Amino acid sequence: MKKLLCALLAVALILTMVVAASAEGETKDYKIAVVTGTMSQSIDERASAMMLMDKYGEDVVLTATYPDNFVEEKETTIQSIVQFADDPDVKAIVVCQAVPGVAEAFRQVKERRDDIICLAGESQEDPGLIRDAADLTVMNDFVSRGYLIIKTAKDLGCDTFVHISFPRHLGIESLARRLAVMKEAGKELGVTIVEETAADPTSDVGVTGAQQYILEHAPEWIEKYGQNSAYFCTNDAHTAPLLKMLMEHGGYFIEADLPSPLMGYPDALGIEFGDEDLTNYEYLLDTVEKAIVEKGGAGRFGTWAYSYTYTLTAGLAEHAMNVIEGKSEIDELDDVTDALAVYSPNADWNGSYYTDVNTGVKADNYMMIYQDTYIMGDPGHYMGNAEVEIPEKYYTVK
Repeated sequence: MKKLLCALLAVALILTMVVAASAEGETKDYKIAVVTGTMSQSIDERASAMMLMDKYGEDVVLTATYPDNFVEEKETTIQSIVQFADDPDVKAIVVCQAVPGVAEAFRQVKERRDDIICLAGESQEDPGLIRDAADLTVMNDFVSRGYLIIKTAKDLGCDTFVHISFPRHLGIESLARRLAVMKEAGKELGVTIVEETAADPTSDVGVTGAQQYILEHAPEWIEKYGQNSAYFCTNDAHTAPLLKMLMEHGGYFIEADLPSPLMGYPDALGIEFGDEDLTNYEYLLDTVEKAIVEKGGAGRFGTWAYSYTYTLTAGLAEHAMNVIEGKSEIDELDDVTDALAVYSPNADWNGSYYTDVNTGVKADNYMMIYQDTYIMGDPGHYMGNAEVEIPEKYYTVK
């Protein structure tokens, strides 16, 4: 009996040592920095950064935010990123959304530490600029989505698609190219594409004035274009008032510019979520979907089931760790989508490499991705867009 007890104790000790060694092997011997907007302007990205810090520990994941008024405070934005180059243990910096100034920040980081991996999510700077500064840039696939949003509108029975924007946004290459693709897809698929101009939230009217503009004009647009019209706005601040008017007056909404169950829907539906809910996307989607069905909107409103910027922030951080640990290649699309899938287990992803519209050359460090569109209803359903083959001609439409 004593021999048996000793043997069991020895086995237990060995198992304990194995478990401890395994746990020690998983301990990160490096840090990564995740920089996002603030909770007031970038709730999904900031919640993602906090989730990563909880998951991996504050000694592994460092976080920072750039100013809400990043256009006017570019130097502060740059310093919020460059500061991490002073920590020798930081091996990667992820910025999402990559607002103006990020390319310069990455350039300065590389001057100090060329060993730091720099990853940009949803860049607002010209592709050529950010490609030269970042090791990897990942954007929503504005080409594929330009086609698929129109195709989805057609599949749902829409005959008109209303694109709402303003001059500043249409000066951004990705937004302008997406609109050009939408127009071309409209011609091919038989959907009339019309443009409406809304107030810019960064102008003198501010966010409140821009939202009021939508509240006043959306009913007019719906009456003008009919119940089988679908709507899309390029600015996040316009989303909630637009959704509110569509629920009241009719019309369709395929998905937001940066799709998420949290993008516009809670405000439009009068739903309040607690901080503890912000990372539970199954619950968020289910709550929003039930509210839409109750208001008679089943089959007319869509989203990505998992927030784009939440999963992008987390996925880029996961990808950075995999690259540092030798598990993934920085410029491998499948490795990026695998990292995204960790935080969106029930949704399919697809994507492509950015194609320069002038030269036709594809960039190996600039990826464009998209998640399948989910239409809320009773029951809701995915549209299967991740399996659709996008005609090659659309990648050079401008």
